[in-house]
Amino acid sequence: MSWKWTLLDAGRFALDGGSMFGVVPKALWSKLVPPDAKNRIPEACNCVLLEKKSERVLIEAGYGDGWSDKETDMFGMNGVTILDALKENNIDPDSIDTVILSHLHFDHAAGITLLPNAKVIVQKQEWEDANNNRSTMNRTYLPRVLDSIRERLVLVDGDATVCGDVRLTPRKGHTWGLQSIEFETSDGTVCFCSDVMPTRNHVGLAYSMGYDMLPWDNSQTKQQLLEEAHSGGWKLVLYHEPDAPVVTVTKDDRGRFALTPVT
Repeated sequence: MSWKWTLLDAGRFALDGGSMFGVVPKALWSKLVPPDAKNRIPEACNCVLLEKKSERVLIEAGYGDGWSDKETDMFGMNGVTILDALKENNIDPDSIDTVILSHLHFDHAAGITLLPNAKVIVQKQEWEDANNNRSTMNRTYLPRVLDSIRERLVLVDGDATVCGDVRLTPRKGHTWGLQSIEFETSDGTVCFCSDVMPTRNHVGLAYSMGYDMLPWDNSQTKQQLLEEAHSGGWKLVLYHEPDAPVVTVTKDDRGRFALTPVT
């Protein structure tokens, strides 16, 4: 039996455009997505709800709440949380059995504090790195988030299958312990690829983020993921893409990848 899946808008915010495109010059990336007066570009928190029989699984949790006015302004947060997204779809938050997190950066994981009854699945490597604050961004792993999941945590180590048939695949690059999430639907395989490729504008191998711990590794990880998606006919869910977050992958005769939006 395949999963029914629903895309959830768990909030919009903004991040520095230069940081989002790393070594790519502003003269190039600004043609793809014009920045605002503070040099920020729009970002989404596209979570996924999986349903099968009586089981409900959430992929990612958004940035959540508890932010100061200064932080809200700095990140241009619109204040929408995963609770708002669930309510919009008539889903009781207490009915969520499991939350799978790709990694533990605040913009992906802080919303988990709003779902205190769900077990949380994350890679062991990511959990250890988060607790040791192993990041160039010293405030992206939030102690309040880590503390909220210590007693309900399920750690996996490498490739794993959870919730019956949901596949977890390590995708090193953005962090050492990031994982993608693959699941089967009535229309084929869907891959939630997280920050391996945050938006449609990051399909180019050089278009990695300044936030990536291992930029070269991420480019290789991205190429492998794109090859898998192309050959397998997968749909990809792009977590930060504000306009067309579900795409398929095409490849031309020169080996260049492109993304086609799926409505």
